[in-house]
Amino acid sequence: MRILLAEDDRIIADGLCRSLRQAGYAIDCADDGVAADTALMTNAYDLVILDLGLPRLSGLDVLRRLRARNSATPVLILTALDGVDDRVRGLDLGADDYMAKPFELVELEARVRALSRRSSGTPTIIQCGSLTFDQNDRSALVNGEMLELSARELGLLEILLLRAKRLVSKDQLVDHLCGWGEEVSHNAIEVYVHRLRKKLESTGVNIITVRGLGYYLEKPAEERRH
Repeated sequence: MRILLAEDDRIIADGLCRSLRQAGYAIDCADDGVAADTALMTNAYDLVILDLGLPRLSGLDVLRRLRARNSATPVLILTALDGVDDRVRGLDLGADDYMAKPFELVELEARVRALSRRSSGTPTIIQCGSLTFDQNDRSALVNGEMLELSARELGLLEILLLRAKRLVSKDQLVDHLCGWGEEVSHNAIEVYVHRLRKKLESTGVNIITVRGLGYYLEKPAEERRH
């Protein structure tokens, strides 16, 4: 899942980026409204976390321009303005959720998970053979036992599960797993896939390589027969 964070407070931005990356999200950061607007015009995001008090172009103007392009990308507004009128204005312009500063990081992360589930239309729990993936707390279990995965491996598994039996290219994986400033090569993607494939051996879930094109997830044989 790729998120754009538009926040000009460097301390808040650094803390959010670090926390969300540890949770397995790919984060791009913009510190003014013009940069945020440009990023939204040139990249595809699964979610936008948008501060209203951005310099050069306000968060409300960024939101207005995003919706004028008929984009349905979920937007979570962050702002120091906590009046009812400010909240109503943001929601009327098309924001999906609203948090006033200061806020608790755990609550923001919970709202990010809720918005991602709502926008994808997918269930919180994804079952594939003996493998269970919980999108709410971003965990993977095999027959009820926790599967130890890195943040990148969790992100990779989630993408492949959501697109089960559909081909996912290396470029798509890089785009969804990495934010700006993160150098991840196709060779690194191959390493992540290899490690994840080894950890999934006991589940019957296979990651199939289509040489030169990408990967897709193949469900256990008993599920394919139904």
